[in-house]
Amino acid sequence: MPAWSLTPLLLPLRYVWKISRNASSIKTNLLLRISAQGHTSIGEAAPNVRYGETPELLQEQFSVLQDNGLAAVASLQELDALLAVQPVSHALSFALEAALVHWLAACAGQPVWQWLGVPAPAPSVPTAFSLPIMEPGAVAGFLRDQNAARFELLKIKVNQAEGLDLLREVGRALPGHALLVDGNETWPDADSVLHFLAQVAALPGLRLQLLEQPMPAALAADYRYLCLRSPVPLIADESVTDTADFAEIAQQFHGVNMKLMKAGGFRRGIELLRRTRVHRLVPMLGCMVETTVGIAGALQISALADVLDLDGFLIVQDEPFGLVTEADGQLALKA
Repeated sequence: MPAWSLTPLLLPLRYVWKISRNASSIKTNLLLRISAQGHTSIGEAAPNVRYGETPELLQEQFSVLQDNGLAAVASLQELDALLAVQPVSHALSFALEAALVHWLAACAGQPVWQWLGVPAPAPSVPTAFSLPIMEPGAVAGFLRDQNAARFELLKIKVNQAEGLDLLREVGRALPGHALLVDGNETWPDADSVLHFLAQVAALPGLRLQLLEQPMPAALAADYRYLCLRSPVPLIADESVTDTADFAEIAQQFHGVNMKLMKAGGFRRGIELLRRTRVHRLVPMLGCMVETTVGIAGALQISALADVLDLDGFLIVQDEPFGLVTEADGQLALKA
């Protein structure tokens, strides 16, 4: 029978990671390992406080699974049956499925993408690079220190108080660079977002291409209003969970940022990306602050997305696994 284990990973960050709702200089993720038949595979869980996930909660849930027969699980069908009886947080669900899928693919002698039945990932793919919220005066130095210009798309985390000033400084430092602004639900209504966008349009050097989740997910009516009026495409993040109504999402957004940690597994993530395309929305593949364990998993299904935002491991100081490399803004799975 497989041996399952869950180990906390304390991850110091290279700089303070601040978004509209929280800030941190260290993250605690969890590494899930399965060993059997001469193969050991790993998955990663990055708890998301937005959905009430904590490292302690995930460890408690894993202990419950162990007490209820996890050691006998050696197939996706058996994992599904156990999770139907003992549901867990999405991040832990993804770690469990990811580790098991990697193990099953290794036992079959196949790469993960092939075992999952998706197209092969390209040898290298471009990723967006994210700027956390910071003092506007620090932007130019941050961009220079991180050599951010090597990334085709820069993702700027903003809040209401400093968003416009942050973008002004980005425009001065890197005029004409493609930008994605991520509000993480910071604005209270559609009119305030439209006002912000009008101010952005007046800034010199700004090339805003996408706007991600500017308002709380609950504001469906505001999103429907905004979707018809926004001068840039709107990308859903927090609005899309594993139970998303895509007919409704298509009335509110122009694209979807799917994160495997939120989807709860490869299979559900693949389904969400495919449904995104069916509804003529832009499929984007994102991440949390993760090591290359999680990012490598995302790269296995990256051929299903048009936009990749998989820079989470670049925030980690002394990333411990080295399963993904980055050069000139391009990511590649380590051979």
